[in-house]
Amino acid sequence: MGKPQLLFLAHRIPYPPNKGDKIRSWNVLRHLAKSYDIHLGAFIDDDADWRYVPVLEELCASTCFLKVGSRRNPARLARAWLGSLPLSVALWGSAEMKSYVDDCLSDRSIQNAYVFSGQMAPYVHRHVTSGRTIIMDFVDVDSDKFRQYAATASWPFSGLYSQEAAQLKQFEKQTARVVDASLFVSEAEAKLFRGIAGSYGHTVYALENGVDLDFFSPAGGTPSADAKTTAEAGRGLVFAGAMDYPPNIEAVEWLVGDILPRVRRRVPGTDLTIVGSNPVPAVRRLARKKGVEVTGFVEDIRPYVRRAAISVAPIRTARGVQNKVLEAMAMGKPVVASSQAYSGINAEPGHDLLVADTADAFAGAVADLLEDGKRRARMGRAARAKMRSYYSWDARLAHLDEIMARHAKAG
Repeated sequence: MGKPQLLFLAHRIPYPPNKGDKIRSWNVLRHLAKSYDIHLGAFIDDDADWRYVPVLEELCASTCFLKVGSRRNPARLARAWLGSLPLSVALWGSAEMKSYVDDCLSDRSIQNAYVFSGQMAPYVHRHVTSGRTIIMDFVDVDSDKFRQYAATASWPFSGLYSQEAAQLKQFEKQTARVVDASLFVSEAEAKLFRGIAGSYGHTVYALENGVDLDFFSPAGGTPSADAKTTAEAGRGLVFAGAMDYPPNIEAVEWLVGDILPRVRRRVPGTDLTIVGSNPVPAVRRLARKKGVEVTGFVEDIRPYVRRAAISVAPIRTARGVQNKVLEAMAMGKPVVASSQAYSGINAEPGHDLLVADTADAFAGAVADLLEDGKRRARMGRAARAKMRSYYSWDARLAHLDEIMARHAKAG
């Protein structure tokens, strides 16, 4: 007898695992493929990712990959704006994807669906039946992310973000009512959403991220020849993340403008490397500052993290768990993070990492570590030990198996 069938939907191709959402979707997909024949529908928003399609075709029973339509197209924006869905969801609408999903779920042998990210939820709303199990992985509470954007944005964006937050909140609540289980990346996110879900809160679960402990290890990997050794003197900082993502842009601007000058008053010559794909012009301009490097896309972030003295994550607008923090800790790297970047991580501040929120406090924590090599080493060892004891993907995803078994239905 063959494996049961499962439809897996993702708003972004779940490979390669080189950014937060793709790290999670890839590891979940790979885990589920051990027990199910997978039918995968996903969008591609970066043309470079088409080369990875064969990896997923090899893993799955069937696939549908579609290029994301331009979200800057005025006509497309207008149709989305006038529709009934939140704008950030409506922009992912596709007749071709709808056809693929309808075809898959008209096959009664496909009794399970795993929907990754709220953008994909509309594709399964009409396919809810008593005989099918639908797991909705929201990852983060997107409505609260837009609420945060609204609180800091200037007009007219503040109004637009507030409206999107309100519409998303209702959409998320309605989705939770029709699916069997709603998943979030941390207990903090799950607790927040239970307040939104109301009577459906009992089907809301935390499914935490893991980290690849073999790949992200203190000694694994070979440094690339072109990676600058900015931390050979033990003074380098590294920030890693997609550099077209607004919270990361905000973080590095604060880091370069307010935090780094304070660090240099105590530890002159401290350098910073900003590592991540698609740096927007505002991020590229930061490289004009002395001692600041902006790499753009790199095939492997590990050499840059490994060569730094400290990994920093001064995130001020955040949802869920910051994979950049988990990965640096897994590599035995001391981390200084904001409360928002630390949120949802099972680690002890002061022992496994340092947490600070003002420019003075953040800079002071960084400078303290830069001036104390033994403390950096101790904290790096503690960070790695914490990741090994709690954050392996096998350990985290065992909970997914429990959730799916709990909500399994007879065909």
